[in-house]
Amino acid sequence: MRSVLVLSLLALGALAGCNDPYGGGGITQSQAGRAALGAGAGAIIADATDQNIVAGAALGALAGGASCNAGVGGGCRR
Repeated sequence: MRSVLVLSLLALGALAGCNDPYGGGGITQSQAGRAALGAGAGAIIADATDQNIVAGAALGALAGGASCNAGVGGGCRR
């Protein structure tokens, strides 16, 4: 079970760099994209730790969407 959690965190780290260096909007450049990635990561982590998957996805979506306003990973385009 720990290996699933470690692999999930590594995959999340790989997705964190999904932006376009040529000025286009990558998935992490918008609040909706960050919320979607957060929901996926939250669901994976909740499943790996035998928690409620829906609650994990909801919390992950909130955290991902809020990261735009917190300045985590740079600002978001509107």
